[in-house]
Amino acid sequence: MIDPFGRAITYLRVSVTDRCDFRCVYCMAEDMTFLPKADLLTLEELERVCAAFIGLGVRKIRLTGGEPLVRKNVMSLVQGLAGHLGDGGLDELTLTTNASQLGKHADELARLGVKRINVSLDTLDADKFRALTRWGDLAQVMRGIDAAQQAGLQVKINAVALKGVNDAEFDDLIRWSHGRGMDLTLIEVMPMGEIGTATRLDQYLPLSMARADLAKRWTLTDLDYTTGGPARYVRVEETGGRLGFITPLTHNFCEACNRVRLTCTGTLYMCLGQEDAADLRAPLRQSESDGLLVDAIHAAIGRKPKGHDFVIDRRHNRPAVPRHMSVTGG
Repeated sequence: MIDPFGRAITYLRVSVTDRCDFRCVYCMAEDMTFLPKADLLTLEELERVCAAFIGLGVRKIRLTGGEPLVRKNVMSLVQGLAGHLGDGGLDELTLTTNASQLGKHADELARLGVKRINVSLDTLDADKFRALTRWGDLAQVMRGIDAAQQAGLQVKINAVALKGVNDAEFDDLIRWSHGRGMDLTLIEVMPMGEIGTATRLDQYLPLSMARADLAKRWTLTDLDYTTGGPARYVRVEETGGRLGFITPLTHNFCEACNRVRLTCTGTLYMCLGQEDAADLRAPLRQSESDGLLVDAIHAAIGRKPKGHDFVIDRRHNRPAVPRHMSVTGG
């Protein structure tokens, strides 16, 4: 699959549910209305769509949400997709999680062939964590991370940079994550969906500023390392660990975009920051063969835009797109 700008599409992110057991202040409103369960693709249908993408050249699949591990029986989907690893055409199967349910599933994830996971964690302060997630339990998350590492999973920590909230903790996050052998990636807040009374202008911290501040205390060496996603990495010489920066606003990463995103309803978004989408549920259900589905995928890839248009300033203090990140797959 080659898009109009010559980029090979080899990475599929799949939101298996828009539901989450947290309500992070930069991601959701507190009183979220979630999709009716009847609107969701079955796990078998999600596996069939993923298999079609693998047949078209996708080499990496990441399961996301919402929180993917809150979907009932989601491990059956993991097991089905794991069958494509190796000679089945898939190089990697991974997931992004808040780790709240990881203690229950880490061993099985490792057994099925998942090698690494991303854990979203913005603070090491239990009270601040509860405030940021609105009701999350940091101790439960830490137990999930412990379980993942004990199972042999490689863990990367993702932290959304929030001005005046966790920007004074980046040094502590570096020491803690690198001390446990985990990479850390900082992410700029993205203007997606209404989040209630808070505004992203209040939350937004340009990572160019954060990196300049960190460079006063740490020796940061640029790396060519990549995991296939949008992060740019440096090595923190004092720890030997890797620190990534995902910068959709200050330095977008669209020129090398190899990703598309499938929602739990069968909608394919060719770009995180654009509204154009393709319905894959209808062709999926119209035929037991995959001909119509494959045609719809090819047509969608042919419309993939050059990039997104995220802006956060006083003139653009509204979501760039109305859907929440949890719908598209964070």
